[in-house]
Amino acid sequence: MRPKLRRNDQSVWVLASHNTSKINEIGAILEPYDIFLRSAADFRLSEPEETEPTFSGNALLKAQAACTATKLPALADDSGLCVEALGGRPGIHSARWAGEPRNFDRAMARIQNELEAAGTDDRRAAFVCVLALVRPDGRQRLYEGRVDGDIIWPPRGDSGFGYDPVFRPDGEMRVFAEMTRSEKARLSHRARALAAMVASEFAND
Repeated sequence: MRPKLRRNDQSVWVLASHNTSKINEIGAILEPYDIFLRSAADFRLSEPEETEPTFSGNALLKAQAACTATKLPALADDSGLCVEALGGRPGIHSARWAGEPRNFDRAMARIQNELEAAGTDDRRAAFVCVLALVRPDGRQRLYEGRVDGDIIWPPRGDSGFGYDPVFRPDGEMRVFAEMTRSEKARLSHRARALAAMVASEFAND
């Protein structure tokens, strides 16, 4: 059953995610454009299995599923941390490295342990995000954002989520988890993908 909407359906989009932090982050960026973001949980949507081998493939399948189920424009992102010395891992498996229930302390420790086992001083990494927007009329677009940086250890900070405590973006002394939401929003991979989407979708607003 679809929940009651506080605005007309034309301004309501659904985000194919149950992640409250992600919903708040993306919702705040879209709010100035009169887009009211609802979550997959609001519509009692299950999360489809991510079966694609790329960020873009997984983002698209999630957005398509949410759009089909709700008949609303749907956003979905697939993102992850790609560590160069680990061959790009965890990559599309970033969330799965945290296990069920998700424990990112364990996932961050695994990255550190594998870097130590590899005997490398290479700490280069990148956060990558691909954002898919699918509309009920069949239109679909992909937007990518990337931020390069280094893995640090031990974890620092108590803001953000996921791998934020061990990722220090280039040009910064702080990791993402030591930044405010607005500071991170100016730098993050998701923010850059969203900026690309906003520039394209709302260019004339």
